Amino acid sequence: MDEKISLEAQKVVVTDIRMPFWSMVVFMIKWVFASIPAMIVLSLIMSLFMLIVVALTGSIWDIQGMLEHGGPSF
Repeated sequence: MDEKISLEAQKVVVTDIRMPFWSMVVFMIKWVFASIPAMIVLSLIMSLFMLIVVALTGSIWDIQGMLEHGGPSF
């Protein structure tokens, strides 16, 4: 009854995972659907970041003036 519980970390090495093919296909489809909201959030964050960068550096590149003169003059 007086067994000591060992809280030491044990290392485990996984050498093989056996999973039926169609179960893996279903898992990957679920994974794709789960990643869609993450991609939407990341694209909104990147859009906000680019908006801030262009707003801060737009006057340096004269982006506002390009619209008044008919576009860039390369």
